[in-house]
Amino acid sequence: MLISKTSRYALQAATYLAKRWKDGDVVQAREIAEHTGVPQNYLSKILHQLARQGVLVSERGPKGGFRLTMDPAKTNLTAILEPVEGGLTEQHCLLGRPSCSDRDPCLAHTGWKALSVELTRFLDETVLADLVEHG
Repeated sequence: MLISKTSRYALQAATYLAKRWKDGDVVQAREIAEHTGVPQNYLSKILHQLARQGVLVSERGPKGGFRLTMDPAKTNLTAILEPVEGGLTEQHCLLGRPSCSDRDPCLAHTGWKALSVELTRFLDETVLADLVEHG
């Protein structure tokens, strides 16, 4: 599994919202776009997708915007990526074979499996607060 541009944008937005968590403020998509450099129209679609999945709260109106529903110290990266990426925990064949397993491996199976397991572990164990502290 490689991280898509949409997933990177979702992480950037979530990290920005995590920085604003203690304030309790809702943040407009325009502000997030300005601070992250993500195109606002693209970002708005991602934010609404995250809100539909319960990762964000969306408030309408002139003072509306978005905020995280969960504490950044308890929100792992998988929780942010799964709604936009889907199937993060599924193992897909790097070479695109419909069936690739330990019993019937492709040429890249062993190395790809190890990398996928490690990436999944990283996403599960890393929380948004970790990115805020190091960002």
